[in-house]
Order: sequence, then structure tokens, then C-alpha cells
Amino acid sequence: MAATRTANAHWEGSLKEGKGQVSLDSSKLGAYDVTWAARSNEPDGMTSPEELIAAAHSTCFSMSLSNELTKAGHTVETIDTKADVTFQPGEGITGSHLTTRAVVPGLSPEEFAAFAEGAKANCPVSAALTGTTITLDATLA
Repeated sequence: MAATRTANAHWEGSLKEGKGQVSLDSSKLGAYDVTWAARSNEPDGMTSPEELIAAAHSTCFSMSLSNELTKAGHTVETIDTKADVTFQPGEGITGSHLTTRAVVPGLSPEEFAAFAEGAKANCPVSAALTGTTITLDATLA
């Protein structure tokens, strides 16, 4: 069964001088301010499309990795993943770098690296980011 999630964005003014807000409507977790400056410079307490994509990518990858490890009979204790999504003004989103650390008893570093590469390839958010460069640093903790 397909699941649809909804967010809404409201924008006022020009790109560089304007401001907006994005709301997470499906979860009702809140609304967050956005500006061009927060996207291309320092966040100053605001979010950006890239930060939201980084949240989605790190979560999706962790879920995918947990699934692949569990299906192979391994017990996952923890997976911590950070995604750094790069935005280059004039070019767009150029890449996502995943850094993951996990505790999976009985798994060699080489085996873990293979599972992590599989999760990177099979994560639906990675598929949505086709056309960007996705890199991975995966180690057992």
C-alpha cells in the first residue's frame, strides 16, 4: 500500500530578499522558517530544502541498512547516520555524503561495508537523488 506524506511551503517576495515557511503537515510536527540566506550561507535558526533532504537521506539509509542486515540474520544494536547534502548556488544539489557508524555483533568490517553499499544503492531517497554524487563512509563502532 502506498503512503503519501505532505509538506507545504509558503513564500513571500523575491528569491534573495524574500522569506518563507515550510510545514510538515502529515506529522504535524511544526513549521520552519526558510530564506535564501539560510540556504546559501549560514542557517541562523532556519532550515533549507537541503537540510530536509539530509534528514530524509540519513533516516532512509539507516532504515535500509537495518533491513538488509536483519534479513541476512544479523542483530542490529545501533545505526547512527549523518548526511551532508551540498548545495551549490547556480548548480543545485551536487551531492550527499553519508557517514554511518553501527554496532552489529559478529560482523566483520568488510561484511559491514558491503551491506552499507547495498543500503546506499537500495535506499529510496538515494534513488531520488540520482544525478548527484552519493558517497559513503561506513564503519563499525
